[in-house]
Amino acid sequence: MPKLVQKCSYIKSGKAAGYMKYIATRERVEKLSGTAPVTEKQRELIASLLRDFPDTWELHEYADYESAPTVASASALISMALDMNAEEVQTRDGYMKYIATRPRVERQGEHGLFGSEDAVSLDAALKELEEHQGNVWTFIYSLRREDAQRLGYDRAAAWRTLLRSQQVEMATAMKISPDKLRWYAAFHDEDTHPHIHMMVWSADPKQGYLTRTGVAELRSRMTGEVFRDELLQLYRQKDMSYKEVTEAARDALRALRQEMAAGFCDDPEVGRQLAELAFSLSSVSGKKQYGYLRKELKEKVDRIVDTLAELPVVAECYEAWNVCKDAQVNYYREQEREQLPLSRQEEFRSIKNLVIREAERLRQGIPSFEDRDMAEEPINEDDVYILDDQDASAYFRAKAALYDGYTSREEKAEAVSELEYLAEEGSSEAALLLGKAWRDGLCAPPWEEEAERWFRIAAEAGNSQARYDLGVLLLDQGKNDEGIDLLVKAANQGNAYALYRLGKEALTGTAMRKNVPWAITVLTYAAEAGHAYAQYTLGKLYLQGEDIPEDREQAFYWLEEAATQGHAHAEYLLEHLNDEVRPSALLAATRLLHHLSRVFREAEPQAPDAPRLRIDRKRARQLMEKRLAMGHKPDDHEEQVIGQEMVTLW
Repeated sequence: MPKLVQKCSYIKSGKAAGYMKYIATRERVEKLSGTAPVTEKQRELIASLLRDFPDTWELHEYADYESAPTVASASALISMALDMNAEEVQTRDGYMKYIATRPRVERQGEHGLFGSEDAVSLDAALKELEEHQGNVWTFIYSLRREDAQRLGYDRAAAWRTLLRSQQVEMATAMKISPDKLRWYAAFHDEDTHPHIHMMVWSADPKQGYLTRTGVAELRSRMTGEVFRDELLQLYRQKDMSYKEVTEAARDALRALRQEMAAGFCDDPEVGRQLAELAFSLSSVSGKKQYGYLRKELKEKVDRIVDTLAELPVVAECYEAWNVCKDAQVNYYREQEREQLPLSRQEEFRSIKNLVIREAERLRQGIPSFEDRDMAEEPINEDDVYILDDQDASAYFRAKAALYDGYTSREEKAEAVSELEYLAEEGSSEAALLLGKAWRDGLCAPPWEEEAERWFRIAAEAGNSQARYDLGVLLLDQGKNDEGIDLLVKAANQGNAYALYRLGKEALTGTAMRKNVPWAITVLTYAAEAGHAYAQYTLGKLYLQGEDIPEDREQAFYWLEEAATQGHAHAEYLLEHLNDEVRPSALLAATRLLHHLSRVFREAEPQAPDAPRLRIDRKRARQLMEKRLAMGHKPDDHEEQVIGQEMVTLW
């Protein structure tokens, strides 16, 4: 597999001049050839090199030597290892005798040194380096001969062009101001592995710091530039393969998520385990979060997650997720990925705290209402017909325009004007519709203050629906007293939605004092008026027997009434009427299923970013400023490897 080897090191102040002279004037040692087995002395020397310079393992030559340990491969490995560690070798007499003259170095005149300037004086560079008081970093980049020839990096000019194009990025990675960056390099044309030696430092000795992250960034950028064209082709092929593999899996994932979000947990075991966890949480005095729980409680949470994972819809969804995740991982590296149980999968760890939250709600007996999908009360438009034909037609025309998703902005503005005229003429229905339009963003972005103004106009005219809508709006704003007062007025007018909301507030004690008997009274009024969610809530309360005495006859009656109107949760409780698990635990398990659908959506593996051939304007401006600071002219593009476009890979 094509590979760019990078070695990074540094030389302390005052000790770098010798290394520069070596890489600038170094000639090529005469290596042994032949297929005879490696000699014992070579083995001993290689063992010493591996011990003293562990990164020798990463060299191309070591791979060649390991696959075929001959005199020739051993000689090539020894030569390259010494060369790659020349700055240290020069201080070790045991290795120095292996460095000799090498007749095939590519020189620029009397030496092979090149840098950011067109002409490089070795004497001037040595003098500058001898006077430098800070550290000097050394880099070696090596390619196999076949890769170097194919990519055009078998000559010094190509490396010089590449290094000049990466000056700003190198300065950034090394925490050096671009105008302070100094560097020189030399190309060594080895038989099997052509490579360059590079020295980098800052004109300001106080600057310069290279972290592991910086080293990785430099390797990634240099690899991306050297293999640029091949990587682009590779990623195009991977994009096609990724799309083929994941297209069906993503479609299945979306469909299964929707099924989960709208479905019910039919396995009573999940509810039973939740109830058991709820009981255990009563002994926890600190934070009730997964990371703070005792080991045995964490194990209970994990079991609940894995029991959820056994539900058919969850199992299918997780299988589709794993297909997408495998494709995403293999896009970057061809490596088999271990498919863990859901409870151990990092991307789904948030479900564990959701399990704990539902168990804690169960323990505290916090009521749930399952009315997220409750439809809004339709506007009672009986009074509209009192208007003359022209005004009634204007009202219905405006209403249709507001609720039509294809209506233009100008048509919606005209509809609002018509409704404002009707409201000012005394139509409370027009004022109510305006309040809903501003609250729900039917005519423009939602505007709560304007919605409140029109709701108040309709409520002051005695419109019970406006009183309900305004009361709910005020409760959402924390204005509980006024909100409850408006709901009571609407309820006294027989508004079933207001009765249901008052029953909820009296059960929870959130916006008013908790009063369960009164809550049962108003919920009964709403249920008798045909409100399906009030009927369901009453049936559930009688079935659970927690806030009120259990009454299975009443429970069955009201759940049947709600189910007749298509209430899905009422149907679910009727199906599980004889289960040993409490209804509240079954509903908590169902909520967990819905939570899990959201977690799957958030954890869906994203399509890998394909290599981009463009750069945003802000970044381009910053790069140009840095290039100008380094002395380049604004129209100086000859040093760019691929013209004016840049690429970021890996």
